[in-house]
Amino acid sequence: MHCPFCGANDTKVIDSRLVADGHQVRRRRQCLACNERYTTFETAELVMPRVIKTNGNRDSFNEDKLRGGIQRALEKRPVSADDIERAINTIKSRLRATGEREVPSDMIGNLVMEALKELDKVAYIRFASVYRSFEDIREFGEEIAKLEK
Repeated sequence: MHCPFCGANDTKVIDSRLVADGHQVRRRRQCLACNERYTTFETAELVMPRVIKTNGNRDSFNEDKLRGGIQRALEKRPVSADDIERAINTIKSRLRATGEREVPSDMIGNLVMEALKELDKVAYIRFASVYRSFEDIREFGEEIAKLEK
């Protein structure tokens, strides 16, 4: 690690701690050349699979798009930001756990629907109505009946 103050290569780690629920390491470092101290944060770089769209195109996984869809469904619903982040992290973990380099977009949609069903039933119906392209009230009723079972 290069010192941000003098650019020297030689630094030593003074202290290491887990932060962000163990997903990140905070290290306190000291430059051996200028003796300045600074903090670094380390996170694992995990590769997400590419997404195969319904039209056959392949695209990079976009966490912002995932978050946006979930937040739109949960708009004005009593769900905490922490619960939303947990759901997003669970979806990402499940996608990585497939071990596949590419996953179909409908798999992501189904994972989002599962997460929303656990978080908020109204948000689940909102998302399902767009995701499954409900065309009439009967389809809403059928989906609500499935939830009630």
